[in-house]
Amino acid sequence: MNILSHLFYQIFQLLRELDVFCVHRIRSESQNIEYKESWRDEYLKWICGFANAQGGRIYIGINDKQEIVGVADSKRLMEDIPNKIVNYLGIVADVNLLHSNEDKEFIEIVVEPSNVPIAYHGQYHYRSGSTKQEMKGTALQQFILKKMGRSWDDTTNDSAKLDDIDRNAIDYFLRRAINAQRIAPSLNG
Repeated sequence: MNILSHLFYQIFQLLRELDVFCVHRIRSESQNIEYKESWRDEYLKWICGFANAQGGRIYIGINDKQEIVGVADSKRLMEDIPNKIVNYLGIVADVNLLHSNEDKEFIEIVVEPSNVPIAYHGQYHYRSGSTKQEMKGTALQQFILKKMGRSWDDTTNDSAKLDDIDRNAIDYFLRRAINAQRIAPSLNG
């Protein structure tokens, strides 16, 4: 039984490696896939971007032509990368060591989408198309509200007073809504 289990495990590993190799030889970089020849800590921004979007995979040791070039010092990277992801981003990602048919090692980082905003050194990144964007200003505000399950009209201003409301603005919007048939004329009392 032990030999049979070991054989199944080896077959599973081989199929997994062949599947990863074949799929990624065909596919180019996309919304959910990024290739990097070697590891740099700045790639934590890409991981942050994937977590803030729909998730994705980063392959270290594969160039932009989808050729497996391998990684140096895979043992160190297999310890450093997961620790940096947890320490700098506060998330856990699967970090897998894979082997090509030429016995070159490369690393797959699987990033799941986060249901809360993820920041890297106080900056929020987002994966859009095959690019990483830093979010700022209004885009960042809308992103954070959306991640929190809220929208701008859900927010309140505790310092606002009834006197702050402009009656002319209300009348203007009521007229526009009635003209657009979005509300009944009888509501414009």
